[in-house]
Amino acid sequence: MPIKRPSIVTGEIYHIVIRAIEELKLFRDQRDYFRMIHDLFEFNDEKSTSSYYRQEQNLTRIVLRHKNRECLVEVLAFCLMPNHVHLLVKQLRDGGISKFMRKIGAGYGGYYNKKYHRSGHLFQGKYRIVHIKSDKQLITVFVYIHTNPVAILVPNWKEKGIKGRELQKIIEFLENYQWSSYLDYLGNRNFPSLTVREFLLQIVGGAREGQRFVNDWLQFKKELADFPEVAFE
Repeated sequence: MPIKRPSIVTGEIYHIVIRAIEELKLFRDQRDYFRMIHDLFEFNDEKSTSSYYRQEQNLTRIVLRHKNRECLVEVLAFCLMPNHVHLLVKQLRDGGISKFMRKIGAGYGGYYNKKYHRSGHLFQGKYRIVHIKSDKQLITVFVYIHTNPVAILVPNWKEKGIKGRELQKIIEFLENYQWSSYLDYLGNRNFPSLTVREFLLQIVGGAREGQRFVNDWLQFKKELADFPEVAFE
């Protein structure tokens, strides 16, 4: 766990985690997940933004409006978990990460409190953030963020390991987990307008190599560079 909160510098990349207070579930149903997807897109804008959004009736895909945005950050990767959110972002303008996170906290927090008839803060204190300083750390975070959903199927899997007969089931689960950027990195259009993927694809060596990094970590627990420094356990 990082001890000192890093300085946030424009042009640099950061791994961020926001978590619900009091062990609340951030996402109680599918509409909540879609709402956060909307917010990650809509609130990534220097200009004032609307909290209104619309969905296709079958709930299989949110409609992200194409518009001219003055983006605060580049969202490189993300993963929504039942009680927390992982983000990998590059700050594009001074104060961009802070403004983006404030807008997420107010926008999603307001939606959640209204829907579930509660008041007060939804997220734990300050979001957790760590500076990613090298290509090797970027690969580590790419793998770590996109394997986070394994814990939904196998809690404490990093300590217990994955048995041979479970591996294929887990790989299939990750490659169909709708609430992360992994599908888009594999070339399966999910929320393609939410993330900027070209840079990270170059770092991991393309979609197939990125998939190999993920599967090798699941199967062999191959060492990942600076894992304790960049992953929030």
